[in-house]
Amino acid sequence: MRTSAKELHGIRALGSRRQSGHAAAACAFALTFAVAGCAPTEAARPLGGERPTAPRLCATEPAPPSGSSGSPSASTTPAPAASASDVWNFVSAPDLHPMRVDVTAREPGTAPGKIFVAPYNLGTMVGQTGSLILENSGDPVWFRPLPSTDLQNADFKVQTYHNPRTGKSQPVLTWWQGSIAIPPTYTNLPGGAPEPGGCYYVYDSHYRLVRTVFARHGFYPDEHEFLLTRRGTALFLASKPVPMDLTPYGGPKDGAILDSQVQEVDLATGKLVFSWDALQHLDPADSEVAASEAASSGGVWDAYHLNSIDEGPGGQLLISSRNMWAIYDVSRSDGKIRWQLGGKKSDFTLGRGAEFYWQHDARFRPGNRISMFDDGCCDQPGGSPEQRSHGLILDLDVSRHRATAARTYYHEPPLYSASQGNTQALPNGNEFIGWGQSSYYSEYAGAGNSENNGSKNLLYDVKMPGSNISYRAFRNTWTGTPYYPPSAAARAKGGRSVVYASWNGSTRTRAWQVLAGRDPGALSVVVEHARRSGFETAVPTTSRGPYFQVRALDAAGKVLRASEVVRLGGGSGERSARP
Repeated sequence: MRTSAKELHGIRALGSRRQSGHAAAACAFALTFAVAGCAPTEAARPLGGERPTAPRLCATEPAPPSGSSGSPSASTTPAPAASASDVWNFVSAPDLHPMRVDVTAREPGTAPGKIFVAPYNLGTMVGQTGSLILENSGDPVWFRPLPSTDLQNADFKVQTYHNPRTGKSQPVLTWWQGSIAIPPTYTNLPGGAPEPGGCYYVYDSHYRLVRTVFARHGFYPDEHEFLLTRRGTALFLASKPVPMDLTPYGGPKDGAILDSQVQEVDLATGKLVFSWDALQHLDPADSEVAASEAASSGGVWDAYHLNSIDEGPGGQLLISSRNMWAIYDVSRSDGKIRWQLGGKKSDFTLGRGAEFYWQHDARFRPGNRISMFDDGCCDQPGGSPEQRSHGLILDLDVSRHRATAARTYYHEPPLYSASQGNTQALPNGNEFIGWGQSSYYSEYAGAGNSENNGSKNLLYDVKMPGSNISYRAFRNTWTGTPYYPPSAAARAKGGRSVVYASWNGSTRTRAWQVLAGRDPGALSVVVEHARRSGFETAVPTTSRGPYFQVRALDAAGKVLRASEVVRLGGGSGERSARP
């Protein structure tokens, strides 16, 4: 049964109250925090050879609930379901409870790579929130859980860090971490805005923290975008309420506008090298969200809601403003808007099928094309016609100021996403769609489909459990070699022993070797080669131990690393499973 438009309205238009007194939610530097941050021994590792300042752990606790001066843990958000059939539970990694997904379509022709999502929920979370890498099969590869459902990760993906000083580059994992304004816990800001205290994380291929990045000028790091550049910098969005008399726009006199900035920070020095402010360049009168809505969001008007940045071949920026229904091409040199696509002052005529509403993830494409995720939904303030959410690629005729639909990517059954989502170009020409507030992600052959044939060219489709969602979803290639050892546990079963082996994040492990013995210092091999069978492999053996150890083997049978020695009935557990 289709969710009502009112329910789909989701995080954008839910009631909020004026933000105040939340500066105390700024980064909590809990050095002993292992599961959702770094292990105590996890030090900063240089990227490309420089000697950076040690990264500061941040957003390790959720922002305090609205109206609360007490502990941030005093949350009203329901606890996650951790024992349901749609949650993974592991003997060797007992603290990891990622969601189980349902792979509903899996055809030949998908691009290589793994799936990157950051599951959370607007209601009752199924499993833990955090950053999650998955196989095509739906099996977890790496999971970094967060300690509270009031903490979220967003924009989790693989990027390349370029060091302009050394010329070296390396793949890294990046994401935003913090609390998103989701009622009833957070009613101080418009729904979907970042709470104070968030930041961006950069991890290397050994899952070591190498950078945390913060916004400047009193702005809050925003979950919507974090983009590494070839200049060794990071481009991201940041927001903050700015006091304003909103009566000229139909809002309260003692109000505020939620301003957004594009900021660029040098990763080596932390210095701000570029900024672009929406309030200085965009007329809030052009917003499709009425200023009167501020009355239900603490006096704060979300007029802009910037949600993506991309860099063009000439260095220009492509900036998406969800609540303006507009995409802007911005000159870096002077900050001027070169053209506007969509919205009340569009420089382009939009052809049939090229119209979009509440869009996300605008990207430059080769040949005067851009892509986006068109939410097109859902009878929200502004009076947009309701249309099915879909991936959209547009041809832009800049000289004639006309935009036409080149490719569309619809889902079957139809999806109506009130917020979030992305359209990712894959190296083999396919397109990967994260459906935002709808609990799906999909891959399509490049030719796409039409509104009346949403299953055409669908190669891969996954449904997340319950109403779990991910702001964006990506397919990326990734090789992970954890700095921490594998995990093991041993249990007695039917007169035999079963040894459980896992290595959170290892992409090279193909098999396991099991050692056992009566003395923990004198173990011998009892199982030479047990093929890896998912995140956790159960290996039966006639050995009674009582001491056991596992070794991870690569495709050539070479030992990659050994676990700690565990006793029958025990395991190496969270210490070895930690990310």
